[in-house]
Amino acid sequence: MANGNALLKIDDRLRRLAIGERFVRRNPLYYGKLRQQLLALRNASLEERIAFTKARLERVLHVASRTPYGRHLGAPPTLEKWPMMRKELVRDDPGAFHTTNTWFAARANTGGTTGTPLQLIRSPQSVVVEQVCIDQVIMELGSDPFTARIAVLRGDNVKDVSDTSPPYWTYAIGGRRLIFSTNHLSASTVRMYIDELARFRPDLLWVYPTSLESLCQLVAQEKLELHVPRVMSASEKLHPQVWTFAQEVLGCKLIDYYGQAERVAFAYAKTPGAYYFVPGYAFVEFIPHSVDGDLCTYEIVGTSLWNDAMPLVRYRTGDLMLTPRAWGAKELEEVAFGLRPFVGIVGRDGDVLLSPKGSKLVGIDHIPRGVPHILRIQVVQEDVHHIRVLVLPAPGFSARDREQLMHNARLKVPREMSIEIECVESLERTASGKTPLVIHRPRVKELLHAARSAGVTA
Repeated sequence: MANGNALLKIDDRLRRLAIGERFVRRNPLYYGKLRQQLLALRNASLEERIAFTKARLERVLHVASRTPYGRHLGAPPTLEKWPMMRKELVRDDPGAFHTTNTWFAARANTGGTTGTPLQLIRSPQSVVVEQVCIDQVIMELGSDPFTARIAVLRGDNVKDVSDTSPPYWTYAIGGRRLIFSTNHLSASTVRMYIDELARFRPDLLWVYPTSLESLCQLVAQEKLELHVPRVMSASEKLHPQVWTFAQEVLGCKLIDYYGQAERVAFAYAKTPGAYYFVPGYAFVEFIPHSVDGDLCTYEIVGTSLWNDAMPLVRYRTGDLMLTPRAWGAKELEEVAFGLRPFVGIVGRDGDVLLSPKGSKLVGIDHIPRGVPHILRIQVVQEDVHHIRVLVLPAPGFSARDREQLMHNARLKVPREMSIEIECVESLERTASGKTPLVIHRPRVKELLHAARSAGVTA
């Protein structure tokens, strides 16, 4: 496991170096061809999109059939004969999904939106095709992805969250990337953030939606001025009212995109409520979930088309897509191939903690990353000074795993907040029977709701 953590740290350092951007995420062996293919599909007919995807699926199934998991299933020749795959299978035995093409694979680790840690690897093509999609979003915003000066306000660990002295940022990619610590953003520090943004003059601000909301709330509440021309949002649900609020406060053009660490679906929206899947990135299917008034929810199931190192076939993401209730099979097919928009993704907006200073702490799903012998975690915020980390331990969970979990938690939670780690037999459920990653007690909910209401209506 120590070797795996070392590889993750190397990958993280590469992400902050210009060489990593140039030769890993935009590897010239793949980038040009993949970009050309995905751009061509944007103007393709439904039949052409289906044909391209079918050809890629045949290759993916051939590769996947050689994994231990594929051999166990008897190497099914068609997609329909492969069962839907749950996250727990990947969590419990990630090696069962590896092929022999892992030598140049990039390592990844995710806590997931449910607190289920996963160890993943991605082939060079998979890394590049995701970058192609992100670059397309940047171009849609009107910027050049190769030269853009990008400020980042996401879940990066810039410094110890308990260290309250400035600066609260670092530079990367040869000075073209300004990475902020979201968890240090507060009323007392926001002016420094604005001043550094003014000095940097970003072409683009890349954010978590919760980080964007916090920034805009503080700018409005402190009666400050900040203009950012473009904003790219990802990794959480972006509420339509926050979208509008950000445009009013920052005067920006905004695009929100959806993806996951498993890289089995990618979609983006240029306006609220109109998300399009990117054709050629993955093959997506939908499992009916529930009906609420005029809307239906479907769980998104994805099959990666490019990851020869760890091909995931019919992977259940757990993410729910919203569509009009009146839509049938024809409309859903058009959604799957990127010809018709869907309303949005449900969830992934409550995974924040509230600090005693009133700032929102993000990246909570990072806490279980790299910690072995964990089935799932859940973070319960009892009040602004105290959280409990509930752990469903797997066999072999040890004091060393507990120490690593505490270390990860302290990267996100300041010292003035106490952390209690508890091994439990079951996680807390909401009234609807769900077990979310983060649970807020009533008083914390009231404070979060008051902060959101004050900010959006400011």
